[in-house]
Amino acid sequence: MASGDVIAVRSAAKTYRAHKALGGVSLRIGRGEMVGLIGPSGAGKSTLLRAIGGLVTLDPGDGVVETFGETMQRNGRLAEGVRALRARIGVVFQQFNLVGRLSLYTNAALGLLGRIEAWRGLTGRWPKAEQAVVMRALDRVGVAELAGQRAQTLSGGQQQRGAIARALVQGAEVILADEPVASLDPVAARRVMALLADLNRAEQITILVSLHQVDHALRYCPRIVALKAGRIVFDGPSAALDRDRLADIYGAEIEDALLEATPA
Repeated sequence: MASGDVIAVRSAAKTYRAHKALGGVSLRIGRGEMVGLIGPSGAGKSTLLRAIGGLVTLDPGDGVVETFGETMQRNGRLAEGVRALRARIGVVFQQFNLVGRLSLYTNAALGLLGRIEAWRGLTGRWPKAEQAVVMRALDRVGVAELAGQRAQTLSGGQQQRGAIARALVQGAEVILADEPVASLDPVAARRVMALLADLNRAEQITILVSLHQVDHALRYCPRIVALKAGRIVFDGPSAALDRDRLADIYGAEIEDALLEATPA
């Protein structure tokens, strides 16, 4: 792993039955980068993100995933120190993964689990210092005034910002976001992407975000990695992605991928 890299993937392969989701992917991401991961449906974006986060094991063989200079997985097996590495990585999913009946505050506070005694988390008796951490995170993402509301009463954009707050409470140094705006309306999608970009710039949080709409990737991510059929077919500055290259990557899906978001 080169100095300055927080993520290093080498020869990553993953097969689901007869489907080759990843076919020998190698990738390095430096500290403080914001990288957009694009590609047609079934390209392997989610599998790659989950492998980096230690949520999916690769096929046995030469595949290696390293984070923060330490091995996350090798030869199809997670490393012994995987829990400590996962604690430094926040994962944001398309469907928010909030507990609907719990308040937004409690959902964000779940990012503390592993840092405080389990009984405190189970009973909701958060220490005062940690309570302040949670409220600062909710304020940072713009939903502090909604802290007492049940998650299920909130809009999709508000819930997704709550999920990002949970990653901040966790103290994540890296955020892996898997289609975080796919379920949102265009205005909410732009706000969430702008928030991620601001966290990257202001907090130097490394962000790898998979996106269906190329417009969001081009607007918010200085670097783009494109997958097609489980292999990287482009890795470079977003400015270098012209329509011809995108057409090669997406094929028949190109029009859907280039649908522009409605201005906020």
